[in-house]
Amino acid sequence: MDFIDPILSVASEIYTLVENVKANKKRCRRVSKRVKDLEGLVKAVQQRGAAQLKDEGGEKVEKALQDLSDTLQTAKTLIEKYTSANWVDRILKSGSHGDEFNSVNDHLSDAFHILFGAQQVEQGNLLYKVFEQTTRDKEDKEDGMEDELELKALLLEHMQVQQQKMETMLKDFDYLKVNVGKIVDVLDKSDVANENTRIIEPKELQYEPEPFMKTPTSEVYKGEFNGFPVAIKRYLNPQSISPEELKRIFSKEVDTMKRFESPNILRMYGICIQNEQSPSPEFLLIMEYCDKGSLRQVLDTDRDLPWTRKAQMCLDAARGLYRLHHTEKKSKVHGCLNSSKFLVDDGYRVKLGGFELAKTETSLRRTSKDAEIRSLCYCSPQMLSSINHYTKECEIYSFGIVLWEVATGKKPFEGMSHDDIYQKVCEEKYQEPLPDDCPKALGELINACRAHDSFKRPSALGLVNKLLSIVECLAKASSSSSASA
Repeated sequence: MDFIDPILSVASEIYTLVENVKANKKRCRRVSKRVKDLEGLVKAVQQRGAAQLKDEGGEKVEKALQDLSDTLQTAKTLIEKYTSANWVDRILKSGSHGDEFNSVNDHLSDAFHILFGAQQVEQGNLLYKVFEQTTRDKEDKEDGMEDELELKALLLEHMQVQQQKMETMLKDFDYLKVNVGKIVDVLDKSDVANENTRIIEPKELQYEPEPFMKTPTSEVYKGEFNGFPVAIKRYLNPQSISPEELKRIFSKEVDTMKRFESPNILRMYGICIQNEQSPSPEFLLIMEYCDKGSLRQVLDTDRDLPWTRKAQMCLDAARGLYRLHHTEKKSKVHGCLNSSKFLVDDGYRVKLGGFELAKTETSLRRTSKDAEIRSLCYCSPQMLSSINHYTKECEIYSFGIVLWEVATGKKPFEGMSHDDIYQKVCEEKYQEPLPDDCPKALGELINACRAHDSFKRPSALGLVNKLLSIVECLAKASSSSSASA
């Protein structure tokens, strides 16, 4: 009778396990029900004691209890297989789950008949019928059919999930392969990226025959500088300036530009003078090439940027502005900040451009009627009231308009006249609305930049710190959402 307590303990564990099975639910529950029915007989044996059983049947009952104890352990192990996270793998490896249940049920039935007969008591036809062969075969067949149908559906679903994971993994691998290749390529050419801004010889450049951008005063070509992708600006009908004078201006400006080097400021590689000894030399400005073009172009084409990416782009732009505003001694303002002055590389990193080597470029660019005029859309109330009033706080307002563009994808004050803009901004203190789904902290920061009172606008350093926090919070929220999905 030493087997009875372990039998009752394992039976209790089986009842608990059955509540958590993920497959073969009908068969597992049928085993649990039959164990429950057997539990009554086992307790009856325990109450009567071995001495009260038939003398000739005592050893047989002991053997039946021992076999039942072993059978319940086997049943527990079998059911555990269908509660574990890797139940699919175990099914695929065994492939004989139906036979396993048949074996357990046969052993349970054998134990029932021995214990039932040995007690010489009327247990009733209902309990006997549970273990009667015909009834058991019918129940097991019905259970098996239902479980097999459900199992097929579960395995197909599992296969689809694994296929999706495989496709995602392959995409991630392709992405990794491409980007590792790019990084290795960049590292291979790091001597070019780290090279000082200088006079570049024509033989060091290659460029495509057709420009990818034209302005009234220049054409811009995609090219290579010692194998490194660059944008090459060629000036049309430049002002009358000698190569020697241009080199003097350039050399002086390079010394100040070194202080503004940053991953978020467009890199300038130098100038190149072609046909220097001829009466009509050509002047080229060599700068970093950004695959995606200007920030305004990206916002016009990529309409479904996630907030995590938008916030990171805002942070990149703010870091570029911070380097400009807060560099010691040589800190300066951009003077013409808008979404077209920010460039975007193939990794969506945003870089501030449009101010590097400004004196050099001014010396080359001939003033035209079509020359760019500051758009009133980006002008602060202070600028609109006094054209000569331009400070870092005014530039923060312009930057706030750029951030609004990133958040909305729209163009500021579209369709409004200059008079309309003045009325809205200066008189009504109007701010164009943000999207309803704009993260609260980001929206508050954008509105602070566009504050009517310049004193309430954050500094570039404050912008960077707040955007760092916003990017981190959005990244955590995105990770949590992906994990729960």
